[in-house]
Amino acid sequence: MSLVQFIKSKEFLKQLLFAVVGLVIFIFIVMKWVNISTNHDQKIEVPNLEKMSLSEVEKTLSELDLRLFVIDSASFNPDYPKKSVIDQDPEPGDFVKENRKIYLTLNPSGYRNVTIPNVLGKTKRQVTSQLSAIGFKISSKPIYVSDIAKDVVRGLLYNGKNLKEGDEIPKTSEITLKLGDGNGSGRYRQSSDN
Repeated sequence: MSLVQFIKSKEFLKQLLFAVVGLVIFIFIVMKWVNISTNHDQKIEVPNLEKMSLSEVEKTLSELDLRLFVIDSASFNPDYPKKSVIDQDPEPGDFVKENRKIYLTLNPSGYRNVTIPNVLGKTKRQVTSQLSAIGFKISSKPIYVSDIAKDVVRGLLYNGKNLKEGDEIPKTSEITLKLGDGNGSGRYRQSSDN
């Protein structure tokens, strides 16, 4: 029997029909399995976790069969409670499947400490610029001390205590400048007990 006669035979057409039906059934079973194993039709809306504490987030996500993962702490933001959620991924309103990880960025418990640079002997304008650039606030009421140089920084105060180079205080702290009044006969000497 030649190849052309074999292709035209009933036996070949019957086998071809079995193969096509078998393939269709196999594809149907695979598609059903994929839908079931991937929860294809399942949608859980991600809640807005902003400003929630970690314990509130854990409770909310466990009720929705979602998991949390803390990825980072951002720079302190005073508009958010300490140790609360600042950012999340996926975003609120997105749809996810159960057991999905929600990545969180938390607000630290306070501002980080910043080191005081050497500012003695510099002008008020230089020091105000330098300290503001690294995150400090400068009091609008400087203290003037007897000194030959006018508006030259002769010391720094934070909460009534003298600061020296290398001290660390929280970012955004208010610092009071001790400035020369220009009326003194010599240079002001800062005592260590003030």
